Amino acid sequence: MLKNIIYSIKKYKFLLFQLVSRDFKVKYKRSILGIIWSLLYPVLTMTVMALVFSNMFHMGTDEGVNYLVYLMTGLVIFNYFSEASNLAMSSVVGNFSLINKVYIPKYIFPISKCLFVGINFLLTLIPLYVIILVTGTGININHLLLPFAFICLFLFTVGVGFLLSAISVFLRDMFYIYGVMITLWMYMTPIMYNFSIIPEKLQIIFKCNPLYWFIYFARDIILYNQVPGINVWIYCLVFALVPLIIGMIVFKKTQDKFIYYV
Repeated sequence: MLKNIIYSIKKYKFLLFQLVSRDFKVKYKRSILGIIWSLLYPVLTMTVMALVFSNMFHMGTDEGVNYLVYLMTGLVIFNYFSEASNLAMSSVVGNFSLINKVYIPKYIFPISKCLFVGINFLLTLIPLYVIILVTGTGININHLLLPFAFICLFLFTVGVGFLLSAISVFLRDMFYIYGVMITLWMYMTPIMYNFSIIPEKLQIIFKCNPLYWFIYFARDIILYNQVPGINVWIYCLVFALVPLIIGMIVFKKTQDKFIYYV
């Protein structure tokens, strides 16, 4: 199955590029600031959340850890997953007119959305590193390990995208259900609060959240200047591959029925 997907990506790489390019142009069409919004949005979101949670609710981090960097690291990772999974969910339904006319591997559509948002994700790393430098958090050689967490995040998101895009073809209510789910998911992920404030009995539940481990991996390097433990590497890899495999299986078993639910 994975071999077929890789083959399809190679064979239809021109189409994949066109889909990503189209999404990029549509997103910033008639926008005055254009691509600059990719840099401003996470900064503005971070500013609002920092004002609310650090001042009004007095949420902080461990001693010596800058809250802005802590918050921004979590936001960048969660925002990628949120936007990419939402777009991937509607990718097949939104391209029914194209699917009806010519043969195209349907895997292409969720993957193209994850790649498109991935471009914005790379751009959001610019303000993240500006904040890292401005706050004096500093950069160390361990930052070269961060791509591992980002790749795991991408694989996990693609897997979820496959699953959501397949379900939404048969159940259009999924678009509304997932809106509620992603909000709950955000509060179940330690983005704006310190994980230590969660009661010990509930921590095991929060650790079942894949995004927790991707963010944990990144914060270990960025905030604590240390290489994550081997268990963190394993958790990241497992939480990336298992959803990817499940998503691929569900998508493959249902894709031939998509045409009947146009």
